[in-house]
Amino acid sequence: MAKINTVIFDMDGTVLDTLDDLTDSVNHVLELFDMPPRTKEEFRKFFGNGIRYALSCAIPKGTPDSVIDEMIPCFRDHYDRHCLDKTKPYEGILDLMKDLKEKGYKMAIVSNKIDSAVKELNDRFFSEYVSVAIGESPKVKRKPAADTVFAAMQKLGSDRAEAVYVGDSEVDLLTARNSGLCCISVLWGFRDKDFLEEAGALTFAKTPGDIINILETC
Repeated sequence: MAKINTVIFDMDGTVLDTLDDLTDSVNHVLELFDMPPRTKEEFRKFFGNGIRYALSCAIPKGTPDSVIDEMIPCFRDHYDRHCLDKTKPYEGILDLMKDLKEKGYKMAIVSNKIDSAVKELNDRFFSEYVSVAIGESPKVKRKPAADTVFAAMQKLGSDRAEAVYVGDSEVDLLTARNSGLCCISVLWGFRDKDFLEEAGALTFAKTPGDIINILETC
């Protein structure tokens, strides 16, 4: 059995606490379109499967898809300008990445967030440790398709026998499954343990430090 030497991270809810900035940007768009705002706890359940899905959950029922088409560019414009207002790494994530790098692990981030934002946030917070960051774009299918994971592994020179996936949602579980990777589900993100267990999660990290311990037993 190959030794794990590659860690593929989700971004939102896994390495970065982005919920406040995402909430603010979607509520900004809802206001532009004369729709009522939603709470941060509501958005916690909406995010994870791309902005179109989040908007479809946030808008009033019966709103035509064509309206979502109009809202997406407004969201992208606002979020590109405000994605660093409140966003920050979760406590312990930078220490985890430092430890992983010192132990020789390769790291990547894959996300359903817009590719430009993924790269900007990675450059801002993780460029010392993470060399590959891939987000949603017309060039690659978004999660739970395996395409972003395979693209990341190709750039890192890794294969699936050497890699593990780390995420916080049911989308991440499906992404790992579709990629043929084991999944470590984190408990500080956008979903709780009961929800993740119902979705099929088997391995959990209560803190970033737990991930090191799990990897060392792989």
